[in-house]
Amino acid sequence: MLSLIGQNWTHFLWALIATIMMVIIGFLTPLLLSEIVDSILGSEPFTMPDFLMNPINALGGRDFLRQNLWIPALALILMNVVNGVFTFIKGRSSAIASENIARKLRNDLYRHLQHLPFAYHVKARAGELIQRCTSDVDTIRRFLAVQVMEVVNTVLMVVIAMSILLPRSVPITLYSLILVPPLFCFATWFFKMVHKSFEVADEADGVLNAVLQENLSGVRVVRAFGREDAEEENFVRQNGSLNAMQLKVGRIAALMNPLTYVVVNLGIIGILYFGANKIGSGALLSGDVVALVNYMSQILVELVKLANLVVLLTRAIASMGRVSQVLDTPSTMAFPEKPVSADAASDVAVAFDHVSLRYQGAGAESLSNVTFTAKKGQTIGVIGGAGKTTLVSLIPRFYDATKGQVTLLGQPITAYSKEELNRHVAVVMQKVQLFKGTIRSNLLWGNENATDEELWHALSIAQSEDFVRQKPGKLDDPVEQGGRNLSGGQRQRLTIARALVGHPDILILDDSASALDYATDAALRKALRTLPAETTLFIVSQRTSSLRHADQIIVLDDGHVVGIGKHDTLMQTCEVYREIHESQFRKGSDVQ
Repeated sequence: MLSLIGQNWTHFLWALIATIMMVIIGFLTPLLLSEIVDSILGSEPFTMPDFLMNPINALGGRDFLRQNLWIPALALILMNVVNGVFTFIKGRSSAIASENIARKLRNDLYRHLQHLPFAYHVKARAGELIQRCTSDVDTIRRFLAVQVMEVVNTVLMVVIAMSILLPRSVPITLYSLILVPPLFCFATWFFKMVHKSFEVADEADGVLNAVLQENLSGVRVVRAFGREDAEEENFVRQNGSLNAMQLKVGRIAALMNPLTYVVVNLGIIGILYFGANKIGSGALLSGDVVALVNYMSQILVELVKLANLVVLLTRAIASMGRVSQVLDTPSTMAFPEKPVSADAASDVAVAFDHVSLRYQGAGAESLSNVTFTAKKGQTIGVIGGAGKTTLVSLIPRFYDATKGQVTLLGQPITAYSKEELNRHVAVVMQKVQLFKGTIRSNLLWGNENATDEELWHALSIAQSEDFVRQKPGKLDDPVEQGGRNLSGGQRQRLTIARALVGHPDILILDDSASALDYATDAALRKALRTLPAETTLFIVSQRTSSLRHADQIIVLDDGHVVGIGKHDTLMQTCEVYREIHESQFRKGSDVQ
């Protein structure tokens, strides 16, 4: 945060200068009023500085000002105009600095989230991360835009007011200072109380956002299972928790202003009491009391503002803590400074050597002691129980193995740069994700420089060409967020086409044909065999019919490999594979 403030130091400097000038003008006004009361309307001698007195005496002194009261009135108006100019400068400079910092924070947060490992995003809730990037950053922005300079203004006003009060009346000033320790102790207690409450309340706000995001994204499932009432109860419960925390914070915050008013008004009452006695004894002038009350009123306003600033400061600090928590989360996946290139001489596409993976915080391994070799141009099937997606997720290095080594195209996978991995490996995931835009814009994720011919070729292999050509806009037909204006099968086929556009050396289809009918699935598998001879294909599926022509089929059971081989071999040697096949083809037929 300090580095971001340093990058905008010129704007903060202008805001600081403007704030100081505003404070100076704010204190000159009561002084001028005091002189008008005592010197112009009364009979006391002028006590203004010589640079003001000399031109006044040259014009005729007090008599001249009495006859032309518009002159001091105009001076007061001009002081307020100048004060308005400096107010504009302060507001503009603070706004520019705070907006720059907010923009940079959002960019840094988004960039950092993009580079955090899959394991982090599995555990984090999208709604809470959205809150970090939006409402937390906005809280920090508002604090920097307004409250920082208000703190400076308040401190300067109080210090200067006390320094002016002291020469006029030492007893009254000391009386005023007696009020400071109780206010300080109360502000410290309040800060400690509210800070923790704000943290809990904002965490509850994040949970509520996550519940809302989860419900809206899964609204079809909610309605399909008739869970509207249950989801509403859950939302009401979370909303009630948030409301209770915010009411608690509100009750504490509500004490701040009235207690501050009580303490400072006691100070004004004391000034009027002591001032009246001093006027009676001739130790003070009426104008002095007017000035003292004015300054004490200014102190009242500033301390009330300070009370509100403590609330806003507490919330801003809580937001800064949550933003820093995300930014300080290290990426556990390091890429080499001097990456390698694929070994063109090697005929091995992927090799697992006694590979195991345990997810962070998990009690048991999700993948245990996996060893296999996939040569270039082979089709590898993956079937069975838990661990299928975990296995193929190690190939594009979504996760790092906790034991063993993964080799890609003849080199250790950890020796590649992220860009090189993306160039060699394309993944079509279980959960289909399309982005708002057009069919073209989604396909270009695979290769932003792809020609229309390459796009249509990829669509043809993915069995998507027919329905895309029927669209009014063809490649430029719109795609809604998540592809909700397309059927499940259309979404899956477009994601396969997106992966094919990049011409990967290794293509992974992670159960990505589950929404396709058997005829389309068969046509897709036939088309995939037309890919370049050295393209290695990994197919994760629960349909043995989708894998029966694979060069190797890896059978998993609870993260362990229980069989590797072709379809016919596994039917004879692997009980798990045979049970899966027979559950789909009960009459011994190879056609379901």
